[in-house]
Amino acid sequence: MRAGLALAALALALSLALAAWRRRRRPVREVLFFPSPPRCTEALLAEAAGSGGAARPCPCPLPRGDCALGRLLRRLLSARRSLELCLFAFSSPQLGHAVCLLHRRGVRVRVVTDAQYMGLPGSQIGLLRRAGIQVRHDQESGYMHHKFAIVDRRLLITGSLNWTTQAIQSNRENVLVVEDAEYVKPFLEEFERIWEEYNPVNYRFFTQRQ
Repeated sequence: MRAGLALAALALALSLALAAWRRRRRPVREVLFFPSPPRCTEALLAEAAGSGGAARPCPCPLPRGDCALGRLLRRLLSARRSLELCLFAFSSPQLGHAVCLLHRRGVRVRVVTDAQYMGLPGSQIGLLRRAGIQVRHDQESGYMHHKFAIVDRRLLITGSLNWTTQAIQSNRENVLVVEDAEYVKPFLEEFERIWEEYNPVNYRFFTQRQ
């Protein structure tokens, strides 16, 4: 009886401590600037895949160290439940690998992209589709030009960056990472609106003659 009460009291104390820690934890606020200097990201991806890559030396000739791409990858790989991507262009192999890893880990991944750019050489969209990830695209004359991601419906990643090797390595770009429901909510609503609008049942590949 006393042992049971003691365990219950301990569990309650731990629960209260965890709740207090969550209240004290500062929400994510981060700004990333590109171009990102060339750094090895293989160990980070191997660790995320659970293959112990961080413990083994990587044969990649690139130097180790912090960089904007590595920070972006870490934010993406923090997803545990869901990832919504709304991207104009997506050709970065590292980011494509990270998204596939999340899918294999059981994270629900949905992708909206631009029809004209998804078929270009180097695009990761075909890889994502072959992995079983849901992808929808526009049929509009204009571009689907958004560039944002939402992690676990709580973390917004947005900015000028196209997810391409060119943009990451060569362009002056910015990415804002923010954990704030006030900003996440409208982006989620925009994603859901586009997701429904781009439902494949609405695609019109051929004009019908009367």
